[in-house]
Amino acid sequence: MPPELSSSEPETKPISIAILALGGEGGGVLANWIVDLGEHSGYIAQTTSVPGVAQRTGATVYYVELFPQEATRKAGKEPVLALMPVPGDVDIVIASELMEAARAVQRGIVTPDRTTLIASAHRVYAISEKSAMGDGIADSATLLAAARTGSRRFICFDMAKIANDARSVISSALFGALAGARVLPLKREDFEETIRRSGVAVKENLAAFAAGYAASEAGASEETAASESEVSASSATPQAVEGDAGVLLARVRESFPQAAQAVVAEGVKRLIDYQDTDYAKLYLERLQPICKIDRDCGVDGASLTRETARYLALWMSYEDAIRVAGLKIRPERFRSIRKEASVAEGQLLRVNDFLHPRLGEICDILPVSIGQRVQASRWISWIIGKLTRKGRIVRTTSVPGFLMMYMLAAMKPWRRSTLRYRSEDAKIRGWLERIQAIAPADYELALEIAECQRLVKGYGDTYERGIGNFNIIMGVIEQLRGAGTAAHHVRELRNAAMADESGNQLEAALQKLAARPG
Repeated sequence: MPPELSSSEPETKPISIAILALGGEGGGVLANWIVDLGEHSGYIAQTTSVPGVAQRTGATVYYVELFPQEATRKAGKEPVLALMPVPGDVDIVIASELMEAARAVQRGIVTPDRTTLIASAHRVYAISEKSAMGDGIADSATLLAAARTGSRRFICFDMAKIANDARSVISSALFGALAGARVLPLKREDFEETIRRSGVAVKENLAAFAAGYAASEAGASEETAASESEVSASSATPQAVEGDAGVLLARVRESFPQAAQAVVAEGVKRLIDYQDTDYAKLYLERLQPICKIDRDCGVDGASLTRETARYLALWMSYEDAIRVAGLKIRPERFRSIRKEASVAEGQLLRVNDFLHPRLGEICDILPVSIGQRVQASRWISWIIGKLTRKGRIVRTTSVPGFLMMYMLAAMKPWRRSTLRYRSEDAKIRGWLERIQAIAPADYELALEIAECQRLVKGYGDTYERGIGNFNIIMGVIEQLRGAGTAAHHVRELRNAAMADESGNQLEAALQKLAARPG
């Protein structure tokens, strides 16, 4: 709270600034910069921090108050400054990520009559978003709307990109955005001198500061979270590519409806990368009957072809140990890690990967007959279980670790002879046959069956739970066929299966379905 002043003098209040940042984003550095800036500009400054790990892993609220030293001298008393932000009483909120900005609005830290909200438009997904069985990602447009209406002034642009381009951290771009917003009675040079005094990565931090300042000064504000370069998957046309991939993409342009071409083309590219061109050809062959159904039904938008293509590509590129090993040793992965860790030229990078393969995942990549024998042998299963129960750390940047991953990834040509491939192939064929059999009579039901593939993903317990729920829903399809509400019921069951991991909501939905009249 501000100090007590005589009744003849106007009340002087501290400038209150809340910073909401995730771990590793330099929120503490930004708070310290603001304190240093204030102390060198005639202010008494105080900062505190409140970890929020229970709410969102690594999220911390830093709070800074600045009080003019001149007002203190006039009052003859030291100010009493708050230790944490008080809802409705914060002048400036700086959020390192869009969800954190929305959280500040929700908690009342941001108010439309007082607060300037400065936020980066990028997203770092929360644990609840990433662990959701379905699509748990919060709608960025909704977050932006809440931030815009909940604040007096909203400045928002992608500060993470600015920081990356400058080989700096986001705190520098946020500091620049604060300066460019001109909500503090200080000059740009004061901010820049603060960065210079820190003596750490001055050149890079000043570059990010300058870019953030320019965007903020221009009043940058994201109207949507989507990039302007994004093109709707329903309208984009696959571009020409040379080689075997080019032949398949030309086939997509010639044989598939415009509305589905972009999705089918992405499926082709994904499966060539996952396996080979022959595998991508199989993908197109499997889609041809679905495409014919859309033509025969005269459905605008080719919804069944588009959605089946989307989920068929995902299912055919199921995750096995061969795929995981291949992804871990890709050059672009190491380049990405080096960039993220800001590894300088000449510095060594060590990457440790924790692997915990289960018996089933090992058998999955073996030839069918060998995999079946291993699964059936109690003593072999016991030995493998004992050797793998604690998992192991593999240093993929070492020669032995890289070679182990390389040899595992090199098994890709033999994937179609493995136990897992045979199992997945049978499930895929059964799913496609059900769609083809039902679509002519009940198009909407066929479309819902296609979307049920969303349940089948991941590996280990996640996969087992998902495929179990998928099989349960497929098991009630026959009793629903012919009912006008069949598609509605399947949609309800699928949503219930994705709602929780325990299966309680799916069980409740099944009981409700069984109790319905008729």
